Amino acid sequence: MKRDKQLNGSAVEVETAFYDALNRADIDSLMALWADDEEIVCIHAGGARLIGHAAIRASWTGILAAGNLHFRPSQLHETHNLMSSVHTVVEDISAGEGEPAHQLTTNVYVKTPRGWRIVLHHVSVAPGEAPFDADAPILH
Repeated sequence: MKRDKQLNGSAVEVETAFYDALNRADIDSLMALWADDEEIVCIHAGGARLIGHAAIRASWTGILAAGNLHFRPSQLHETHNLMSSVHTVVEDISAGEGEPAHQLTTNVYVKTPRGWRIVLHHVSVAPGEAPFDADAPILH
């Protein structure tokens, strides 16, 4: 497992690496971006609250096993201070040729001795029409 991997830089760089790992279905790289704390939390759209590395890893393994998923985050809104950063993004998730699903996502990062790490990933289905702004910047 690559949990000791160093990723220095900003919380935005960790977020970019997070979505890159998702798009490559690379569970080891994905989990290396989470804080070492066992109190980390992940809530998938419509899912239960998952706490700890084992539960979060198992959930992502199942999701990524479906294959052919593409995550496109956009419209980053960032609130941060010296030790934490809260990001909200709109995720467009597609599988193959179908229309993407739109989700509203909150990612929370904390500064650790290993650099910025994820402590919370919380997703909900976006209500109504797609909240996508074609002119908004894309993280990757």
